Amino acid sequence: MSFFVSLLKHPYILAGIGGAIGSIGRIGMTDLVAKWLGNDFPFGTIMVNFTGALFMGLLAGYGEADPGQLLFAPATRTLLMIGVLGGYTTFSSFSLQTFLLIEQGNLLGAFLNVFLSIALCISGVWLGFFTIRSL
Repeated sequence: MSFFVSLLKHPYILAGIGGAIGSIGRIGMTDLVAKWLGNDFPFGTIMVNFTGALFMGLLAGYGEADPGQLLFAPATRTLLMIGVLGGYTTFSSFSLQTFLLIEQGNLLGAFLNVFLSIALCISGVWLGFFTIRSL
């Protein structure tokens, strides 16, 4: 039993468990957005990346809220920030979808996908930090 407890504290196992959770969340969010806005444009991927960036900002901002005091144990940071958010966010999907838009001749769509993804994800991190810092 202690072997399994110690195994669950291993950073690779934590990242893997978190990645599985994040991947399930990614599919759920993408499906939800597709039902709302359709599949003609990768709005699901943009929403996943924005919300992932927002949560990354919240976690990172909370983690630095009191300088000198570690608010998250390293294992918790590994599980949440590397595992869950790493499995949840979709930069590789974003890259493929942008490429496919270009290949289809939809340069405006490709530009819009790049612009919205970058602007919203940086805004999400900022909003997360701002939210935590203003509490």
